[in-house]
Amino acid sequence: MTKFNFKLRENRHEIDELVTAEGIATAERVAATLRDEAARRLATFEGAPGFDREPRAELFLLGVSNMVGEDTFYEGAADRDDRFRALVAAVAVADPDWFARFVRWLRTGAMLRSASVVAALEGARAQVAAGIPGSRATVDAALQRADEPGEALAYWLGRYGRALPKPVKRGVADAAVRLYHERSLLKYDTDRSAVRFGDVIELTHPTARDERQGDLFRHALDRRHHRDNPIPASLTTLAARAELMALPVERRGEVGDPAVLGAAGMTWEALAGWRQTAMDAAAWEAIIPGMGYLALLRNLRNFDQAGVGDAVAETVAARLADPGEVARSRVLPMRFLSAFNAAPSLRWAYPLERALQHALADVPALGARTLILIDTSGSMDSGFSKDGSLRCWDAATVFGLALAARAHDATVVSFSDGSRVFPAVAGESVLAAVRRFKDGGYFFGSGTQTERAVRTHYDGHDRVVILTDEQAHWHSATHVAAVVPAAVPVFTWNLAGYRVAHTPASGNRHTFGGLSDAAFAMIPLVEAGSRGQWPF
Repeated sequence: MTKFNFKLRENRHEIDELVTAEGIATAERVAATLRDEAARRLATFEGAPGFDREPRAELFLLGVSNMVGEDTFYEGAADRDDRFRALVAAVAVADPDWFARFVRWLRTGAMLRSASVVAALEGARAQVAAGIPGSRATVDAALQRADEPGEALAYWLGRYGRALPKPVKRGVADAAVRLYHERSLLKYDTDRSAVRFGDVIELTHPTARDERQGDLFRHALDRRHHRDNPIPASLTTLAARAELMALPVERRGEVGDPAVLGAAGMTWEALAGWRQTAMDAAAWEAIIPGMGYLALLRNLRNFDQAGVGDAVAETVAARLADPGEVARSRVLPMRFLSAFNAAPSLRWAYPLERALQHALADVPALGARTLILIDTSGSMDSGFSKDGSLRCWDAATVFGLALAARAHDATVVSFSDGSRVFPAVAGESVLAAVRRFKDGGYFFGSGTQTERAVRTHYDGHDRVVILTDEQAHWHSATHVAAVVPAAVPVFTWNLAGYRVAHTPASGNRHTFGGLSDAAFAMIPLVEAGSRGQWPF
């Protein structure tokens, strides 16, 4: 269950008592607050000299690294989310066109769900208050999976009550028309969610695109209100699922035809619950042909533990390594590291390595000499993935080593209080290098002496790339980029989204948020003289 629907479900009895929150602060007030803060002397959380960012840059950085409602090492969830909402309100009013492009990219380019939903809704609220049109399309663009219209309403109801502005209502309705079909209803419309498909339909009144979807909407309302009406004849997938559900439990293990399971829209999660027994090899082999790419990636350990045969495993491996499948899946590279760490069998190692290489196809092949510094301080041992299986320093290591593998001449350095060069091995895969980095003791876990690391290892390199949370410790009055000649570009990727930067973002000093192949592609663009800082 996703986070906003879950939180609202815990307080379902209070929905009708919610009232609209206090009026939104004007964009002028927010901008004034930001200017006042910028006027103060800034420092990182560890006391080193710090530098402010203009609001769009700060919102971009925070948006691509913000797991809404999650604590980070230095910043609590409430403070962080308040800062995010204030920036959204200011930028959505000050630059609506940029904001609309940012939200769309945040969801479809950076693949961040919670942050894009919050940004779209809070931006719509600010724009409605300011009389600015266009937020309907922004809300629609932020909702790309069938559970997200309910997620959006759960967030709004939990924060602002039942009074939905028209652009929010219509944007959510547009998304429901685009995303609601039989299989999405089977997968996402469950009683574990406070806001069901039927609730979305009742609150936003979407217009069905055809008669069949109209039948689906009416059936969703029947489900929500526990009406015992028959399934409409047009909804054949739902009828096939109902037929399977009517089978006695003791006979369900006999159903092993992938075509039968597929016609009923059976996912692996639904199959496990329907069978009411552990998923054995036969069950996995029956459902694997209908599984999506990410579902396969997440279940490699389960396949091995159940004893899935080599012939089926070979089909899984072929899909994992297929460049088209990787491109369509939009799986972030860290997923491959997580799967590599979790899977006990070596039969997945090579397909995962190939998949990772495909996922990093847009990482530039940098010429000349590149210094890559990977922050492995204690604050980088904080969660990067929602389930906590990957840390910020894991993500930094994957991308740093991938960038090095593509570069003509790269020096890779792990740094904390001290620093150490990570030697390259000719022909080594990225995943093998990550394992060697970890096993070789390159995760230090102490302070963040970024300036010292740059000073120690910069040796006439043509560019410097720093993967960090920017929370440099006080070491000297000199900031990080002052160590490097002004003509040499310094690229900082901030993985945590903290407000204060360790170097001014001007001239040849560039700071980006998050980690993606599209973001890395900005290095040659900037070096070629482009100053378009946004990947959208």
